[in-house]
Amino acid sequence: MSHDVIPSEPFPRPRLAVFCGSSHGHEPEYTRAAGAVGRALGERGWGLVYGGGNVGLMGVLADAALDAGAEVIGVIPHGLERREVAHRGLTSLEIVATMHERKHRMYTLADAVLALPGGIGTLEELFEAFTWGQLGIVSLPCGLLDVRGYYAPLVAMLDKAVDEGFLRRGQRERLLVDDDLKRLLDRLATYEAPPQPSWEMPGAGTDEETDGEEMVDIPKP
Repeated sequence: MSHDVIPSEPFPRPRLAVFCGSSHGHEPEYTRAAGAVGRALGERGWGLVYGGGNVGLMGVLADAALDAGAEVIGVIPHGLERREVAHRGLTSLEIVATMHERKHRMYTLADAVLALPGGIGTLEELFEAFTWGQLGIVSLPCGLLDVRGYYAPLVAMLDKAVDEGFLRRGQRERLLVDDDLKRLLDRLATYEAPPQPSWEMPGAGTDEETDGEEMVDIPKP
């Protein structure tokens, strides 16, 4: 089946979609990192697109970006509006029907994706963007800010997947990992996606011998 690439809307300035925890985590470095990202966006003149919550790292991120003069757009589904305490002081708050619609809208609004420390929701959001980039559904560069080595085991697992033949090296390198915020934002700003490879892994045979999925139509908003 054919599929549509999710389009990016034309913006007067870049916007960064940030995924992060609705909790603060046990270490103060996580909270400081969220605030630093928000301030950096304001300093660079970038906008923020995030999950719309007012709790945990999400709230710290949004408040810091607002204080720094950044445009902040929140996208939150009805079901999480109360649980994540929707932030009412944003530049814009969009309330959508489903989690899938939330992510789709965030991808449409953003020029790049960044993940801060978070739980399974953050991981799911990051890996969907990462996977959809591999499939050519979106063309957003994806960054991982590794605060206190939080994501080191995850990065090691991805490298293991490359070593074992389940992930191409070129696809692994689409995920930009750094422990320095300025350097990571610079890398996201200058990133150029490599050409899309064929779907077969080296040495693979027919589609039945791989674990690839059939691509589906992605409706535009």
